[in-house]
Amino acid sequence: MSMAATGHIPLREYLETTYRPDREYVDGEIRERNVGKYEHARIQAVLAGQLGAHEQEWGIVGCVAPRVRVAENRVRVPDLVALTAGPQPDVIVEPPILLIEILSPDDSYSDTQERTRGYQKMGVGTVWIIDPKTRTGRMCSGPEWVEASRLEVRQRPLYVEFKEIFSQLNPA
Repeated sequence: MSMAATGHIPLREYLETTYRPDREYVDGEIRERNVGKYEHARIQAVLAGQLGAHEQEWGIVGCVAPRVRVAENRVRVPDLVALTAGPQPDVIVEPPILLIEILSPDDSYSDTQERTRGYQKMGVGTVWIIDPKTRTGRMCSGPEWVEASRLEVRQRPLYVEFKEIFSQLNPA
């Protein structure tokens, strides 16, 4: 599925509409998301489980595919976020502690870069990008991207080990 866009609508109309699967809002356009295939979905489930299992310890609330308002006229739907513990609005407006994108086969480099620049401008502390095809991940907690086998959030105990995540892709 391509990242097809449909006609321009007001933000209010987008926010009042439910899409299945959810779509993003970029400068008045509704954009389809590349929803993942099995490995994407499985990694998302495993990571959601890890975030959920450590919420109290890490002082976070994990959330799968929330709407995140990254700018006045842009709402993205990342794969996972870790938020500061406590009540949250229907559309996240405060920068998440961690935002995770899992690449789908149809994701383009330029689209991924555009999305992550928006997250960084919003003030997201750490962004992780995970590529199921190459079994690699990159993290950014500042201006530079670093490839690593352990993704972490600076000055927090929040982390994941790729070996553990990828070992759960095809459970026995």
